[in-house]
Amino acid sequence: MFSCTKNEKPVISFYYWKTIFKFSKIEKEVLEENNVSKLYVRYFDIGLHPESKFPIPISPIRFEINPNGYKIVPVVFIQNKVMLQKNLDVEDLAQKTFDFIEQINSKNKIVSQEIQIDCDWSLESKENYLKFIKSFKKLSKKKLSATIRLHQVKYFKKTKIPSVDSGVLMYYNMGSIAPDSLNSIYDQKVAERYLKSLKKYPLHLDFAFPIYSWGVHIRNNKVIGLRSKMNRKELEEDPNFEKTSSIFFRAKQSNYKNGVFYEENDLLKIEEISKDDLKEMAEDLQYNLIEKPNEIIFYDLDEFNLNNYEKNTFEQIISCF
Repeated sequence: MFSCTKNEKPVISFYYWKTIFKFSKIEKEVLEENNVSKLYVRYFDIGLHPESKFPIPISPIRFEINPNGYKIVPVVFIQNKVMLQKNLDVEDLAQKTFDFIEQINSKNKIVSQEIQIDCDWSLESKENYLKFIKSFKKLSKKKLSATIRLHQVKYFKKTKIPSVDSGVLMYYNMGSIAPDSLNSIYDQKVAERYLKSLKKYPLHLDFAFPIYSWGVHIRNNKVIGLRSKMNRKELEEDPNFEKTSSIFFRAKQSNYKNGVFYEENDLLKIEEISKDDLKEMAEDLQYNLIEKPNEIIFYDLDEFNLNNYEKNTFEQIISCF
């Protein structure tokens, strides 16, 4: 762990996934303490209009402060159902996506050298997706990166590799959201099925690590929803809930929490990522790599998430590489 020299370590970056761009005091401190110079900022999603089924931008970001001093990488999340459209005009979509990014940049005096496309494409949507990436790359004339999932690494001969400059492996959301005791965000046993494939993957990869947590809302042994920004500490202090195991909490009586109604005996399963989990991820990846990542991007920059980690956690994680 101490054999890494300062130059060899990956740099620390963060995803910014809120719709209004501004920093809290804690978020600003974490950026400064970790010498963060690059932020991957979600600019908008692309979904389908409910009636026309045409692709439309959803919840574009609004900059309340100017991100001076940071390299901003616009990220666009494209829902897979967009790429599944049979008559999709891929070139038109690429042009409109690029134009909208440029419009946001121009309005906020941002110059970006790189753009990232986030899409969990499937075998059925890969043709449209790969064409979209080609068109977009040609249009933008910028460095282009794409998010890559574990299954796309292992089965790359089938899923293909987008023609981008680099990929970011999303090292989370590995399991299914279920009423069992497994953690769907990160499961080492699931990850192990894919790790050996990394040595054969021909595209340079950086890594995205999870630092978020959520509650899985369960009623009568069925999942009825995901409750974001929820952790154990918060539920331990809530008199409406009682802890029934290390990860399960039961509603003692019917109540509202953060605008959500919980019936008596509803369960909340807390899925979160500890510092030890992050270290385990880094060590397992490091052991299976041919080439080191240039950066580790933590998902996502939010005071609620950051409060769960000690000051030097992020430094310790990158030291494993």
